[in-house]
Amino acid sequence: MNSKVHMGHTARKRFGQNFLHDRYVIGQIVDAIYPQSGENLVEIGPGLAALTEPVCERIDHMTVVELDRDLAARLREHPVLSKKLTVIEADAMRFDFSTLMQPGRPLRIFGNLPYNISTPLIFHLCEYAEQVQDMHFMLQKEVVLRLAAGPGSKAYGRLSVMTQYYCQVIPVLEVGPGAFKPAPKVDSAVVRLMPHKQKPFVAKDVRLLSRVCTEGFGQRRKTIRNCFSNFITAEQLAGLGIDGNLRPENLSVEQFVMIANWLADQQAA
Repeated sequence: MNSKVHMGHTARKRFGQNFLHDRYVIGQIVDAIYPQSGENLVEIGPGLAALTEPVCERIDHMTVVELDRDLAARLREHPVLSKKLTVIEADAMRFDFSTLMQPGRPLRIFGNLPYNISTPLIFHLCEYAEQVQDMHFMLQKEVVLRLAAGPGSKAYGRLSVMTQYYCQVIPVLEVGPGAFKPAPKVDSAVVRLMPHKQKPFVAKDVRLLSRVCTEGFGQRRKTIRNCFSNFITAEQLAGLGIDGNLRPENLSVEQFVMIANWLADQQAA
């Protein structure tokens, strides 16, 4: 039997499809999401409805964003789910999630994300953080470790800093390959991302924060004095209370924001 076929649908490699089928794991994820009727729930990549069905048992309506037109058609024609779903056939990476906003009903986004796009998709979703109550995602375990990592850890990098700038990161559950068809070659994990109601540190220009992270973590072995030498001196770093001999992975989110804001001030001067 073809391990890529599940419920009559062949998993498509270009969409990074791995379908969740373990009932126990599915129940744990739905309990973690804790969906309630009246909430503005959005599922990314519902696939064969492994999460969609149990979530819909608890609520009246939700929106799903599905790129695979065959799967979108299955959901529109589903004898039970179709009445509760608004199916949007779109690429979540390019979709404007603000179009789903309703007054007083922040977005609650969840999904078993294709691992090949999970990092850029999280960056895209962080742009809507102010309109989001929370996000629950099944990801590669390694990505969840990177999201949650703190300074001094090998897993700490641009993804950690940029996500933690917007959200509190809470790992929820680890999931083995056997919970999926076809089974991926990696372990998975579920993470909860809760956007800060008030950011602990505010970047004057998020693009500059992203640039400082990219330049720093692109040269992890170097000291920050050398990584950032094209825009800030060791003396100027010291003026911010930051030791130029540290490596990028030793800087806190707050310190990255401080450097980005110093850079924003120089550009504005």
